[in-house]
Amino acid sequence: MKLVIVTAVSEFRDTVKKLFGKAGIERYSGSEIEGYNQVASVAAQTGWFQGSAFGADSELYFSFTESEKIDLLFEQLEQFNHTLETNNPIRAAVIPIEKFI
Repeated sequence: MKLVIVTAVSEFRDTVKKLFGKAGIERYSGSEIEGYNQVASVAAQTGWFQGSAFGADSELYFSFTESEKIDLLFEQLEQFNHTLETNNPIRAAVIPIEKFI
């Protein structure tokens, strides 16, 4: 049993849910979050949006599941990210679980 955590911009909500299903991960939790980029953009450097922090609407998903399903999910996420033309890939991390009830 492992914990998989996935983050993505809100535009990819349906894609993430579809990829979870294709990997056989039927039970997961999700929450709306805001993502931030601390790198100064050209707009910020030239005075646009100066002094403001703008977040991007994002999603966080997590599931306690088997390694095999996570491997399938990662394969699909890599394929999806490879086709992106934006700088907002779907991110994922896996955390081993020592005990669970």
